[in-house]
Amino acid sequence: MKLVKTLDGSYTVYSEFAKENYHSVSGALDEAFQKHVNAVGVEDGFCILDFCFGLGYNSIASTMGNHNLEIIGLESDLEVLQVMQTLPVPEVINSEYSFFRKIAERLKISDENNNTIKLIIGDALQNIDDLPEDYFHRVFFDPFSPQKQPQMWSAEIFQKVYDKMRRGGKLSTYSCAKWIRQNMKIAGFTVLNGPVVGRKSPATIGLKP
Repeated sequence: MKLVKTLDGSYTVYSEFAKENYHSVSGALDEAFQKHVNAVGVEDGFCILDFCFGLGYNSIASTMGNHNLEIIGLESDLEVLQVMQTLPVPEVINSEYSFFRKIAERLKISDENNNTIKLIIGDALQNIDDLPEDYFHRVFFDPFSPQKQPQMWSAEIFQKVYDKMRRGGKLSTYSCAKWIRQNMKIAGFTVLNGPVVGRKSPATIGLKP
């Protein structure tokens, strides 16, 4: 897969399937921290769903400074997971990232702080049905763009994600499209503006009341 260097020095990859990059070229790692981890907040012991795991930036960024996280990642593309084994990453996350580089081979890895990432490989639209309800404190919702994968952004999918979350749980996503926010509201989310990172429009946060 073709590596693409983003403006913060971290790399993303170009997907031939979706015909777009996995992350914004404004900064793949900045996006993970600012649009996801810092936007919703992560605390010790949280259960996190990473919907479309990709290169793992969102999940691995959440482990920084935290203990006993249980992270479940949904991903369909084994090739992008294999890229993690040799992916150059900024020094700020190198230590944490190193623990999980072989996740494509082992599918479940814990770091020295008992943060565990478990991957479920296959179609996220189907595999989410097998996850427990009222379980996740946080969701990083990070599919390809709505133009490329509109089926990932339907009210039905947001309803499934909503049902898997605990009350008070938060979802983060990069899109602020009006129809997507409407689908989130149909599912029951309270929709809030997320941070503005790398573009003029804000990201989106969904709260399960």
